[in-house]
Amino acid sequence: FLTVCAKGRNSEQILQTINTANACIMNACTQILGVFVTDCSEELGAELMKDYTARNCANSCEQETRVSQTPLWVLPQINEENKNSSLEIFVNCIREKDILNALHQPFNAPTTPYAFQYSLLGKAKEQKKTIVLPEGEEDRILKAADYLLERDIVNLIIVGERESILKRAEELNLNSVCKASFQSMSDEAMLSHMITKLCELRAKKGMTESQAREQLSDASYFGTMLVVLGQADGLVSGSVNSTANTVRPALQVIKTKPGSKLVSGAFLMCFKDHVAVFADCAINTNPNAEQLADIAIQSANTAEAFGLDPKVGMLSYSTLGSGKGPDVDTVEEATRIVKEKASDLAVVGSIQFDAAWSPTVAAAKAKDNPIAGHVNVFVFPDLCAGNIAYKAVQRSSGALAIGPILQGLNKPVNDLSRGALVQDIINTVALTAIEAQRE
Repeated sequence: FLTVCAKGRNSEQILQTINTANACIMNACTQILGVFVTDCSEELGAELMKDYTARNCANSCEQETRVSQTPLWVLPQINEENKNSSLEIFVNCIREKDILNALHQPFNAPTTPYAFQYSLLGKAKEQKKTIVLPEGEEDRILKAADYLLERDIVNLIIVGERESILKRAEELNLNSVCKASFQSMSDEAMLSHMITKLCELRAKKGMTESQAREQLSDASYFGTMLVVLGQADGLVSGSVNSTANTVRPALQVIKTKPGSKLVSGAFLMCFKDHVAVFADCAINTNPNAEQLADIAIQSANTAEAFGLDPKVGMLSYSTLGSGKGPDVDTVEEATRIVKEKASDLAVVGSIQFDAAWSPTVAAAKAKDNPIAGHVNVFVFPDLCAGNIAYKAVQRSSGALAIGPILQGLNKPVNDLSRGALVQDIINTVALTAIEAQRE
């Protein structure tokens, strides 16, 4: 419960204090059950209740204004004359039933970035998977591996020479890297097995043994073949290599899932109190309607894998027909295809970002649409929009961006930014393991 003293304050100042306190309390992952305003005159109390009720109505759609849903009670000034009757005054002003009702308010704790990262590690640990890290000579990879192995979250195969990797780990004071398995790229027995399999998979492309050996000199390709051969359940790469170097081997030998015609890239965007999915922010430059529909369905599956109830918004500059043009037509056609392919999926489109995000805007722009204003899977019309949006939101709001998650592959392969921090690598390995659990 929150108590605010009204002495020397007007109604607006009191409400501002309540809102400020609510923001702090929400950031701590809890909520206000009720507000007591003390030292309040009868006249100020009436004005305050009127303003509070009006604000409650105006904000009733907004998720972030949960304080507006909580009861407010006004208490008169307690002075020398009535201090002995303070309990009686309290009882007369506030019904016991109202207090009990406040105590039984349902509350879903907001998912903070830290809480979400912690939940990733917990989920990954529930059913341990083996993830291959092809960039074993990179310090950030070794630090992330040490963290994960120390906590027994995943099994790891680190590509590289065991002796040199452990020597570097010792120099970095990393004591758990030794728990990993190590795979040398010069292991002739493994190379022979890989070459045979790669020639088989790429036979239609005329792959020769010498060409296969040359391709396997690339660490990302070598690591990908460990996944193909069943030595590992997934792969994380990209701290040194480009996205193309990570994605190309996966497309060539892991290939897409049955029913998926493309691979797309999604980000888990962790805001201060919830998580959303943004896609495609990494792979497909200018998708057509059918490709956009596939991206939407893939992204909904990703959301579900990480505990979200997917509500998909197909984004454009038009909300439910408010604007016209070929780009809008593409998004509307994509929405139709999604509804046809995944009839149980909650989807709205085309829709502008503000109407997808904000219940208040949705009430004006998409009245009576149950999904508008509650979207948590945002499908952008092209790569320019998606890539700009996730970076703009990440930098301007402080949201944590986890990804890109490569969607649509037969086995989980995920890319890192070359600027990835150790925590980014830890997160990506954990989510790759979680994806592998669903295979």
